[in-house]
Amino acid sequence: MSLKRDVTFSVEPWEFKSPFRITGYTFATAQLMHVVISQNGAAGSGEAAGIYYLGETGESMLAQVAAVRHALEQGAGRSELRSLLPPGGARNAIDCALWDLQAKLEHKSIWELTGIQPAQVRSVHTIGIGTPAEMARTAKSLDTSIIKVKLDAETPLERISAIRAARPDAEIVVDVNQGWSFEQLVDLAPKFRELGVAMIEQPLPRGGDAALEDYKSPVPLCADESCLNISEFEQAARRYQMINIKLDKTGGLTEALELAGLALSRRIGLMVGNMMGTSLAMAPGFVIAQLCQYVDLDGPLFLKEDRENPISYTGGVVSPPRRELWG
Repeated sequence: MSLKRDVTFSVEPWEFKSPFRITGYTFATAQLMHVVISQNGAAGSGEAAGIYYLGETGESMLAQVAAVRHALEQGAGRSELRSLLPPGGARNAIDCALWDLQAKLEHKSIWELTGIQPAQVRSVHTIGIGTPAEMARTAKSLDTSIIKVKLDAETPLERISAIRAARPDAEIVVDVNQGWSFEQLVDLAPKFRELGVAMIEQPLPRGGDAALEDYKSPVPLCADESCLNISEFEQAARRYQMINIKLDKTGGLTEALELAGLALSRRIGLMVGNMMGTSLAMAPGFVIAQLCQYVDLDGPLFLKEDRENPISYTGGVVSPPRRELWG
């Protein structure tokens, strides 16, 4: 079988239904890297948004893919890719395209390739930062039992109190995106526990969370920005009880699977997240979702449009992706 491949790639703008606000950022358009690798009549696809807080952009991802295009055309695989590119959006899109290509060339599903059994999962639905009243209204309108709330340093207790009043039935997790001080965490964590908050994600800045090694939080803490990939696992395991795995951070499904296995072997809880994207970006994340306590794969719900053969979302329940989409 010939290893000669055709590699095409582009950055595509996908518009949000409405601006989405988190700590320090407001998003209106997602610039998504799209990679297609074709071989012997089969084509594998991958998508990535990149890591915005590390300065990744559509232009930087384009340059990285262009730099390894020749190696990919000559047959470089997932193992070689990890030495060709660092973890990040470009490597993620390529790695996932290579998984999809293998599945199609071998006429196997991603589940046969990974040995993981697929099942529906329940995803959080994320509420962006707004006034307490706005966030409460959004929470009340959601047809889901798990809500993820974006917070910053301004009125976090008021916002969570309003959401809890609007949705006494919901499981609530919060994501601070590096927005608090350690003093603020110590003050708020017991109050959030009283409000039934199940987990606090990335309360402190990346590189500024050493104090967590001596802190016993009344609410489990989850590392996001503080654990990008396998190289940062050991430090994160000393500071957090959970890790949010995102394929843009690990540079693809290959390393994400290794990171998940490492965390589970150490009894560190897992969440799978996304940096935004269409169903094509969520599909490989759905593989990791089978290993996780929390699932955050709601990215397509914020976009005006989605790919063909999209993933099904019903009342927060996410179904396995169809093979026509990926895997």
